[in-house]
Amino acid sequence: MNMKTVLEQVKSGEISVEDAEKLFKREPYEEMGFAKLDTHRDIRQGVSEVVFCAGKKDAHLKEIYQRLYELYGEVLGTRASREQYELIFNQMPQVEYDEDSRILKVEKKEKTHIGRIAVCTAGTADIAVAEEAAQTAEFFGANVERIYDVGVSGLHRLLGKMENIQSANCVIAVAGMEGALPSVIGGLVDCPVIAVPTSIGYGANFGGVTALLTMINSCANGVAVVNIDNGYGAGYLAAQINRQSVV
Repeated sequence: MNMKTVLEQVKSGEISVEDAEKLFKREPYEEMGFAKLDTHRDIRQGVSEVVFCAGKKDAHLKEIYQRLYELYGEVLGTRASREQYELIFNQMPQVEYDEDSRILKVEKKEKTHIGRIAVCTAGTADIAVAEEAAQTAEFFGANVERIYDVGVSGLHRLLGKMENIQSANCVIAVAGMEGALPSVIGGLVDCPVIAVPTSIGYGANFGGVTALLTMINSCANGVAVVNIDNGYGAGYLAAQINRQSVV
């Protein structure tokens, strides 16, 4: 909840002045000893802190999830393992886990979704990264349409979906191999395209570096590039663009 939202809720009578004051007085971060939770991120950016699960100790992960849930009623975690899911499930049975995206979340069911984002992949091997992007954008309140396996090796598949893609506020284009898909889409739409290189490919793909360089050197206008396999970063950015487009 950002500052503008808090003030609008005070104006409409949804929350009291006293409750708003408590929100603004809350410390900018909460000291947990092993971590400092950024409890003002929702006020600054409109969304709460997200948990990068990989590499975290079990005890730390459990405490972070519990505290974020207490503060916000929902938690989004990325790059979680099945073992971490089972760990959190033992204390929070409502937690959901997706094997493909490795998203580990507790989400409010009554959430409103707005606008429209199209998430496209070159191939089915790119779906794991695309799902991280799609589910991140959905968590942050966007409607998402998935358009998978429309790579340039069969261009007719992409052209058959252009009406859907062109009606989106933002497009996320996920591709490995040579990474050409974002450039093609970028030349066919009037909205921002977020290019996501993946590490999918043969030896000369160099773990996604080839796709990354192709995307950075795109001749199409309106194409921005995130890091290799960074579905979360693409989903977050797309949700911001989508929110601004709807306002």
